[in-house]
Amino acid sequence: MVGREKRPLGDIFELSNFGVNLTRLIPGACSALRHAHSKQDEFVYILVGCPVLITDQGETLLSPGMCAGFKAGTGNGHQLVNRANEDVLYLEVGDRTAGDSATYPDDDLQAALDNDGEWQFLHKNGTPY
Repeated sequence: MVGREKRPLGDIFELSNFGVNLTRLIPGACSALRHAHSKQDEFVYILVGCPVLITDQGETLLSPGMCAGFKAGTGNGHQLVNRANEDVLYLEVGDRTAGDSATYPDDDLQAALDNDGEWQFLHKNGTPY
């Protein structure tokens, strides 16, 4: 994810139930490929800049002080894209539920957390990359 910088704040404090990232997107960058989690909820809070939130419902322009939440298991893919000329800075919060997986509705990709907490990426037909 060129142009995305994540600072894992939750890891600094050894949080084990949820993670917190301070994430910066330079102009033209995106948060991730559009995705949805099976077990992990996610929440974002915009601090600086105006990213576009893309979900199954379409596009929504966000601004500082706005937030969005993504309930696990809905299949509603989401991502943030910085189409502006200034950086976007936001807090990203998610739980760390074991056994999570992610789907990517726009790409030939799926992901699953292994027993060590590392993401394994596969094609949609299950073959590894």
